[in-house]
Amino acid sequence: MTVLLRGLRWVRWYVRELTGESAYERYVAHVRRDHPTASVPSRRDFERMLTNRQDSDPRQGFRCC
Repeated sequence: MTVLLRGLRWVRWYVRELTGESAYERYVAHVRRDHPTASVPSRRDFERMLTNRQDSDPRQGFRCC
C-alpha cells in the first residue's frame, strides 16, 4: 500500500511540475523567505506577471504566438 501511495504522490508531483501548477507555491515560499517585508501577490497577479514577462521576452517561455 505504501508503494502505491508513494507512486501516486510522485505522479501528482510530476503533473504539477509539468503543468506549472506548483510555480506559485514556490514563488510565495521564495518571497516569504528572501523578502519577508514584501507583500505576496495574489495568484492572479502572479500569473499576470508571468504572462507579461513571457510577452516581453519570448525566450522566457514556450509561446507560439
